[in-house]
Amino acid sequence: MPAEAKVEHLKFVQAVVNRMAANSFLLKGWTVTLVAGLFAFGAKEGDRVFVLIAWIPVVVFAGLDAYYLRQERLFRHLHARVAAKPGTDAVDYAMEVAEFRPGEPWLRALGSKTVLCFYAPVALILAGLTLYFALSPRGAVTPVQGLRTITISIQ
Repeated sequence: MPAEAKVEHLKFVQAVVNRMAANSFLLKGWTVTLVAGLFAFGAKEGDRVFVLIAWIPVVVFAGLDAYYLRQERLFRHLHARVAAKPGTDAVDYAMEVAEFRPGEPWLRALGSKTVLCFYAPVALILAGLTLYFALSPRGAVTPVQGLRTITISIQ
């Protein structure tokens, strides 16, 4: 019975790892969608503020992505510890990862390849566009006057 319980515990931990990886994937998709949408509105309306607003999802989602990557790593440590236990030990189904937190800081996750290789190019493109709009003459871009209604049609 303990070996079957150990396998069930490992399945619980693996389910959490899979959920964290799925959250990271969704954040990257939302980043691309929001930044591209803001670029499209900025190009259509000729308003520079959309480029500045595009920084918000990049910064927030990069931080969230690093958080989910850190959580995924913590649960991978838990998975390794549970897998290393002898099959005869009693299984407590513990999902606590606090003991692994000092070894996995959030900033290390933020500087990981999976986060940097996605968000750094997006940030570089945004930085280039921000500089372009900051240095271009003000008359070259027509600002939005008053409130505008944006209609999105999904077919």
